[in-house]
Amino acid sequence: MRNVLFCLACCLLFMGYGSKLSSPESADLILTNAQVYTVNKKQPSAQAVAIKDGRILFTGSTAEALKFKGANTQVLDCKGQFVMPGFIEGHGHIHGLGSSLRNLNLMNAKNWDEILKMVADAAAKAKPGDWIIGRGWHQEKWDKKPSPEFLGYPYYDQLDKVSPNNPVLLTHASGHSSYANGIALKIAGINNRTKNPTGGDIVKDSEGKLIGVLEETAQQPVSLAYQYWLNKQSPEVLKASWAQSMALAEQECLRYGVTSFSDAGSSFQQVAWMKELAEQNKLNIRHWAMIRDGNASLRKHAYIFPINNAGNGFLTVKAVKVSLDGALGSYGAWLLEPYADRAGWMGQNTFNVDSLNAIADFCWEKDLQLCVHAIGDRANKETIDIFSTQIKKNKSKDHRWRVEHAQHVNPAEIPRFKEWNVIASMQSIHCTSDAPYVPKRLGDTRAKEGAYMWKAFLDAGVVVTNGTDVPVENINPFACYYAAVTRKLTDGSTFYPEQRMTRDQALYSYTMANAYAAFQDKEKGSIEKGKYADIIVLSNNLITCKEEDIRTTRVLYTIVDGKIKFQQ
Repeated sequence: MRNVLFCLACCLLFMGYGSKLSSPESADLILTNAQVYTVNKKQPSAQAVAIKDGRILFTGSTAEALKFKGANTQVLDCKGQFVMPGFIEGHGHIHGLGSSLRNLNLMNAKNWDEILKMVADAAAKAKPGDWIIGRGWHQEKWDKKPSPEFLGYPYYDQLDKVSPNNPVLLTHASGHSSYANGIALKIAGINNRTKNPTGGDIVKDSEGKLIGVLEETAQQPVSLAYQYWLNKQSPEVLKASWAQSMALAEQECLRYGVTSFSDAGSSFQQVAWMKELAEQNKLNIRHWAMIRDGNASLRKHAYIFPINNAGNGFLTVKAVKVSLDGALGSYGAWLLEPYADRAGWMGQNTFNVDSLNAIADFCWEKDLQLCVHAIGDRANKETIDIFSTQIKKNKSKDHRWRVEHAQHVNPAEIPRFKEWNVIASMQSIHCTSDAPYVPKRLGDTRAKEGAYMWKAFLDAGVVVTNGTDVPVENINPFACYYAAVTRKLTDGSTFYPEQRMTRDQALYSYTMANAYAAFQDKEKGSIEKGKYADIIVLSNNLITCKEEDIRTTRVLYTIVDGKIKFQQ
């Protein structure tokens, strides 16, 4: 009898232990009653998501998800709203975004007169000698031409009138040219007799008079003069100023549902500061950064590579950025044939090709990603040539090297992207933003056959990523997504619509493709068990809503690492 009772007790104990093992663990947060778009082909949709310790614990029905509810579980009823992975900014400038939120933002200035007023207002508040900094102007987008002008550019003496005691530096939206007033030019040692540097152009009119516009590498003397002035401040003040800019940038990202940011060009100092914040758990979104520096400096600082998932996945640095040419809007894109609206001018390389080859050698040896800015068709061809020289050493190597922008390509180059497994890191919003002047720069044939060739790349099997290049454009992912699926301009016309993406392709490019391009596709980019719980709740279903409703979509919640970081 005792043996029977003992066996019965053991069975009951085992059954109780077993049931305890099979009961689901408690989630920290459960999203219920949602339209979940997972970007996971194995389970494309769901009703609910359960989250534990910053990771996705479960996706499926609301009833099943609620089985993970514990005493301390927060339940968020999404009331039928659209839920998707957080947007990953595929190519932007996080430090530039922060600076643009603190300095003059010229992106929405309708004309030169508005810019002059903004500078005048800033000068009235500034101490004599302080620099006035701004970014975002674009002469092709002004609603009226300035007068007098040369190539659409007004003369800098108008800046002198509104800022007689303060140097002024206003960067083009693209970052590839700048306006400087007379004081800034004088400090930098630039005058009518100054010769163009290699890879740059000090714009002068037909009589040799300075306009005040500095293109590409010609910006460096003024930028260095500004940096010299900044460096008069203590290191502590500089660091605090940077931290404030970073905080503003991250808040702007969260407001737009951007949970990860691929930064296209950080300095070693900025990376050191970011690593410190990551290790203190003070970063609010995930950062993947490319280092931008010269060949000698890269080799000198090679010991910092790689930084993998610092701060529990909030900072990764194992990529290098090089800009081979400039931007089309500022006539800096390096072309195979002359510009249609600037006779004989084919743009230029802003970086020495031999030096780029040396950096490619370094990156291949150190297993670093190489990311090359190439906008013009000549720049794209040269980049693929350089990439292929390295990749043919071991074609099976998972390198994931990237061409940043790949905006204007000779159609013959598209198969070469696929041949060498090169990622086309593109920004859909550039297409509709630049479209009004692209045919002027390239002519109709080149514009149609080689500009923003998303579908052609995708059809060829090339990985296409997406982003805004902020602060070149606004970080708003809905405007960028709208551009990807419509190619519609503000006047209602479309820019060669045959190259549009489908909605699924566009969302993939903004999530999983960007994760893949950062070697992080196993950790983020889709809503599936085990991945980071970086999720957004939106006011519209981006797959089924009306086309025009895409642009009015609002972010209701932004969740990073399982925590609600933004709420509408």
